[in-house]
Amino acid sequence: MDLMQAFILALVQGITEFLPVSSSAHLILFPVLMGWPDQGLTFDIAVHLGTLMAVIAYFRKDIGACITGWFGSLAGRKSAGGRLAWHVIIATAPIIVAGLFFGDAVEAHLRGPVVIAIATIVFGVALLLADYFGKRRLSIDHMTWVTALVIGCFQALAMIPGTSRSGITMTAALLLGMTREASARFSFLLAVPTIAIAGLWKAKDLIGGNVDVDFVALGVGVVVSAVSAFVCIHFFLKAIERLGSVPFVVYRLLLGGYLLFVFM
Repeated sequence: MDLMQAFILALVQGITEFLPVSSSAHLILFPVLMGWPDQGLTFDIAVHLGTLMAVIAYFRKDIGACITGWFGSLAGRKSAGGRLAWHVIIATAPIIVAGLFFGDAVEAHLRGPVVIAIATIVFGVALLLADYFGKRRLSIDHMTWVTALVIGCFQALAMIPGTSRSGITMTAALLLGMTREASARFSFLLAVPTIAIAGLWKAKDLIGGNVDVDFVALGVGVVVSAVSAFVCIHFFLKAIERLGSVPFVVYRLLLGGYLLFVFM
């Protein structure tokens, strides 16, 4: 992989990981459309590490409060941070279960461009409907364990490329009455354990394998994806209440339609 390819793919990952447009779909499709060789599992893990670093850095205060509050909750002390930590844990559980039972099947059968196109369109429309019909009144503080579990069950659908992890979790949160900003914020916090677990799951396939590692390309991938993701999170949270879902849904419909035209 040359450095320009590494830079572009890392930039694509950083921008799309936290927008409701599906980063996995873009990482699968971009090399195909550009005629590039597949970037490989090692590079995918590297750019996901970059986005993980970005979300941890951006929400470091919230994450610190969650960690402190969670340990406090074990000692019987109640706090907003501890409650949020438990909600993140509950919401993460469904995708772990789904990954254990269906992860290999999804990897083997659902990574084609037509599947990605259909998922991009269908779940884009779902996001638009949730944004339109959702009451958008509740903050993260209004969440319950049931709310967290429902969002987590929706997140399990993000195993299908084209769904968008952030998009489907925001869809669920909006349907449950959360504001756009609260939906996005919880989705981003939920990304921390989800991306970490997914990265570790993928990394197991590298253990014991003879993999040539281009450390320069990996370094570019980590840095570029981290910086671009951090910037993307900042501006997305600033603008989501005003923008709504329409720009992202329009993009998804155009992308999905284009893929169906090309690959069907």
